[in-house]
Amino acid sequence: MTETLSLDEARKLVLLSQWPPGAGRAGRALDATLAAVRHLGYVQIDTISVVERAHHHTLWSRSRRYRPAHLQRLLEDKKIFEYWSHAAAYLPMEDYRFSLPRMRAIAGGQRHWFAPDRRMMKKVLQRISAEGPLRARDFEAEPGRRPGRAAMWDWKPAKRALEQLFMEGRLMTLRRQGFSKVYDLAERVLPPATDTTMPSEREYGRFLVRRFLQANGLGRPEEIAYQRNGARGLVQGCAAHMAQRGDIMPLQVRGRIYYALPGALELLGRKWARKRLKILSPFDNLLIQRQRMRDLFDFDYRIECYTPADKRKHGYFSLPLLWGGRLVARMDCKAERPNRALLVRNFAGEPFLTNKEELVDALAGELIRFAEFNACRQVKVGALPDKTVQTLLRRALAQTTH
Repeated sequence: MTETLSLDEARKLVLLSQWPPGAGRAGRALDATLAAVRHLGYVQIDTISVVERAHHHTLWSRSRRYRPAHLQRLLEDKKIFEYWSHAAAYLPMEDYRFSLPRMRAIAGGQRHWFAPDRRMMKKVLQRISAEGPLRARDFEAEPGRRPGRAAMWDWKPAKRALEQLFMEGRLMTLRRQGFSKVYDLAERVLPPATDTTMPSEREYGRFLVRRFLQANGLGRPEEIAYQRNGARGLVQGCAAHMAQRGDIMPLQVRGRIYYALPGALELLGRKWARKRLKILSPFDNLLIQRQRMRDLFDFDYRIECYTPADKRKHGYFSLPLLWGGRLVARMDCKAERPNRALLVRNFAGEPFLTNKEELVDALAGELIRFAEFNACRQVKVGALPDKTVQTLLRRALAQTTH
């Protein structure tokens, strides 16, 4: 018989799976960061820096001892590697072999961004083989090309070749200089004991199912296969087989069937820090599947940095707020780095949000911590559409900082 969970129970299961109890509190801070990456399965990399970049923000949300230098250190120590999950990401090195199916598919002709230029790829590979690790800027610009920052869809040929070789698994990121990748041959980057055997189809499917459920509590096959070309049928078949064997169990939420790992419901006996507010990145693992957030949290979220300014509703880079087990609001912020100030530019609560004073009290303290994380010394509140929140927040921040 399929057990039915209430919506509150489903939300609690998801949140407790995303934030394991005690995460980031034991041992070295660097070890806590590695444990978070391993538990989540991936951390998405993003370039937008209006506040601290998404990969740093996501890990800081799990461990307040996190520092941006941790990812570089773990990359150099070969504990994590860069590749593609549903998007560019940092992944645990022990999961390397489960990136091989995508690498093989792309090497076999599956298109990623561009049609491969095999001649340029050969030249790039020869240079890195002979000279050692190189960045895209170490290759000469296309003749006649004006200098400047190229858009992703207008990369110079060498950059395209580097990324194609990276996606095929022949090159890896050794480290980053600033935000630029330093590429080297995969065989020179991988630790000697790395398992490089190609997983079978069923093994790969089972891995996707277990990895997703470990970090997300419960999930449907289409969520597990999110942004993975051709994986949906494989995941559906593997999930059905695993459920028959008792490796996973079906649960019903809002009339839909989800799957969870055996023992997952034991998490419901634990406490969730309902009064602790979290400021989340738009690319946080919890939020990245927008339809899932609508289904489970009734939260209709859209990032608007790609929307023309005059059509934005909530701001350039609005940050969802998690409080009381719900996604209760979104807040647009900007780190004004020359002034060392974090500016709150917009705030919009969900329709059900009524206790604004209690929310603002929780938000004020978290904003101060978030400002410190963004290397800012103060929080400034701009002219907000919600004048009640504007007044309450300015007052709460003044009381907190004095």
